[in-house]
Amino acid sequence: MKKISVIVPCYNEQEALPFFYKEITRIADMMNENEFEFLFVNDGSKDNTLNILRDLSKKDSRVRYISFSRNFGKEAGMYAGLENSTGDYVAIMDADMQDPPEMLPEMLKALEQEGYDCAATRRTNRKGEPPIRSFFARCFYRLINKMTTVEIVDGARDFRLMTRKMVNAVLSLKEYNRFSKGIFSWVGFKTKWLEYVNRERVAGETKWSFWKLFLYSIEGIIAFTTAPLAIASVVGFIMFVLSIVYAIFIVVKTLIWGDPATGFPTLVCIMVFIGGIQLLVMGILGQYLAKAYLETKSRPIYIIKETEKNNSNDNDYI
Repeated sequence: MKKISVIVPCYNEQEALPFFYKEITRIADMMNENEFEFLFVNDGSKDNTLNILRDLSKKDSRVRYISFSRNFGKEAGMYAGLENSTGDYVAIMDADMQDPPEMLPEMLKALEQEGYDCAATRRTNRKGEPPIRSFFARCFYRLINKMTTVEIVDGARDFRLMTRKMVNAVLSLKEYNRFSKGIFSWVGFKTKWLEYVNRERVAGETKWSFWKLFLYSIEGIIAFTTAPLAIASVVGFIMFVLSIVYAIFIVVKTLIWGDPATGFPTLVCIMVFIGGIQLLVMGILGQYLAKAYLETKSRPIYIIKETEKNNSNDNDYI
């Protein structure tokens, strides 16, 4: 009997958890030829999420939970789940029911019968999302795929089922600044993509604002490509060439038509433009330097405050 670990990162999911638990246990009962564990990662929730997880772990021995000392982010939650899972196969899914639990049997079939190492999911549409958010999401995938050597599938979700071998490969990448969609692609392995129509949350509100998604996209680009640094160098070279051309133009114009005292607005525009380019390049360099600085600190990716095996007075540091 193979064991399947289902990792569920949670942040303020008290409304959605009862729906998710009911559905995931129904699917697990259908797949009774396999053993299950449900590993919930409480990412510093401020609502009643932790108390719900405590109650679930008491009434269902399959339920385990990890509670962080504060909010470390979804990436840390997924890493903690992978590191503490014990299954032969490991699934990652959200508690809001946007990841359909009923796809697990098909995903397991891909691993056991079709020889895949991973069964991953992608949305075929973005129904229910604001149009502006969908537009920028598509732009992000096109941009990052042109910059990186790994393919990140448009519409890819974190919802996937992996073999233990692939999980161990993911865990071997211990960088502090994590972008799991890129990491899953970077480690390789044979992946089957399953498509489904986008679903809206069953309850509660999304924790991902447009600004948070924008910052997350920057994290992904910086984590998997140095192309912005090359672009900055190219822009600097182009500006240098243009300045030489403009200088020659001014000299020729002065020799032919004289040098009237004009062009002040043009000069101001050029100065502002060049200053903006310099600040942009410095910002790109600063982002890479900041990420390198955080990596050199070697801080833990997460800190556990409580699990189903201990109380809040016993701290585990990972």
